[in-house]
Amino acid sequence: MPATLPRSFYNRPTLTVARELLGAKLIHISRGRKLVGAIVETEAYIGEEDLACHAKAGRTPRTAPMYGEAGRAYIYFTYGNHWMLNAVTEQENFPAAVLIRAIAPLEGADLMLKRRLGRDTFGPGKLTQALGITHSQNYADLTEPASRLRIETGIKIPDKIVTIGPRVGLNKTPEPWLSKPWRFLVRDWKIE
Repeated sequence: MPATLPRSFYNRPTLTVARELLGAKLIHISRGRKLVGAIVETEAYIGEEDLACHAKAGRTPRTAPMYGEAGRAYIYFTYGNHWMLNAVTEQENFPAAVLIRAIAPLEGADLMLKRRLGRDTFGPGKLTQALGITHSQNYADLTEPASRLRIETGIKIPDKIVTIGPRVGLNKTPEPWLSKPWRFLVRDWKIE
């Protein structure tokens, strides 16, 4: 029986959490319907020194969730039309989070496809659209078994099918932050 990942899972180094979230089940109860996707891509954002991280500007109303309790959702709006879902990591008052970049639908794929007009869920804005995740879930407790938005144990993903590389879409972020290998991607996702 799958279990919700505990707070202690998130209260660890962000890179460890980003890698180990691969294969976990992202669950959202949307309008009474359970939607489930296996996490297949993540990115780590770590501290105010990380010039690709929102926390580079310090604590603001937008970044406040990143400074909070590990295992909470940090959801923000970007590019004028996309919600992005992150899982807060590490100790309180140290701003770090893992961006959930892609899922493979496991349950409720018909509704996800309808919301995506038949398109895939491989992208952070695409998965939130498919699952119906919005800013109303900002600060949601991802560790709470009764939460409408939570992450449960899934399958262990072997290192041999994980690609590690630079984060995506950082545009004008300077080095060394632009090339940090803080993105984790499952190659050729298949359900065994």
